[in-house]
Amino acid sequence: MVGSVPMGGGTPVVVQSMLNAPAEDAKANLEQIKRFEQAGCEVIRMTVLNRACVPAFAEVCEKSSLPVVGDIHYKADLAIAAIENGAAKIRVNPGNLGGLPKTDAVIDTAKKYGVPIRIGVNAGSLDDKLKQREDLTLAEKLVCSAKEYVEYFYAQDFYDIVVSTKAHDVMTCVQAYRLLAEEMPEVPLHLGITEAGTAMQGAIKSAAGLGILLEEGIGDTIRISLTDDPVKEVTACWQLLSALDLRRRGPEIISCPTCGRTKVDLISLAKKVEEKIADNPKPLKVAVMGCIVNGPGEAADADIGVACGSGSGAVFVHGKVIRRVPESDIVDALIEEMDKL
Repeated sequence: MVGSVPMGGGTPVVVQSMLNAPAEDAKANLEQIKRFEQAGCEVIRMTVLNRACVPAFAEVCEKSSLPVVGDIHYKADLAIAAIENGAAKIRVNPGNLGGLPKTDAVIDTAKKYGVPIRIGVNAGSLDDKLKQREDLTLAEKLVCSAKEYVEYFYAQDFYDIVVSTKAHDVMTCVQAYRLLAEEMPEVPLHLGITEAGTAMQGAIKSAAGLGILLEEGIGDTIRISLTDDPVKEVTACWQLLSALDLRRRGPEIISCPTCGRTKVDLISLAKKVEEKIADNPKPLKVAVMGCIVNGPGEAADADIGVACGSGSGAVFVHGKVIRRVPESDIVDALIEEMDKL
């Protein structure tokens, strides 16, 4: 349990992201959390940079509507401070924490407070001993690091663990998570492609890698990392889960590519519809089709849609045309009919 959110054991895949407001500014982080929650985020992570950030972290944990994960690098004492100040979970990076014995006090504190720990292994921060091994692939090195820490935690009678093995290379991640799922099936896995890039590239790389794994039944929580407004990560997560028919939140746009048959400004029309329904939590399928060929027939499974003709559109619900409107009224008509569903 991460706060009130279950993770693993066959529960739904959890959507999470990370705050990027200044770590010492509680107000800014709490304001950002409101936006994350509205987008459907279920668990949020916040960095704990140093001791000076701990009071802000404590305030965020106290007032947040979402469970807050403390993100820790380099200093085990900060992990302890995060747990003592309200973290619902902490994330530690084995490659820069200073060795296994450094985790002893962290484990003891996590036991005392009932707080789970994510062992977050990154390709860019493997410890030197593993980096130098030439008999292992990068995926195997990631798994080796994770297993070493998991087994050490088990030996300390601590089992409330989540594991991640992230790299920026898609297939390295896929191979590593497959190995983890095979060798440690009891451990919940946090999926992600780290440093995936800007919005377009990051979303595609993440969808490719995470999509493969989720379709294979691997993964219990996901983050799609984007160099962009992090709230977009949450939208991308839900779109991926929806595309795989694992979970649905918010409308799905079904829109055709333009061609010579298109007699309206379909690109602009589809974007306007997307903007209008962005905050709607209903899991509806909304079709915006450029012509009658790709109209109700191709989008028959849509809950609602429009098939455009020459300067006009036929609005349909569950494949049945219910009204015809001029191009200028299409968006408003579509939203009006959506509100009735």
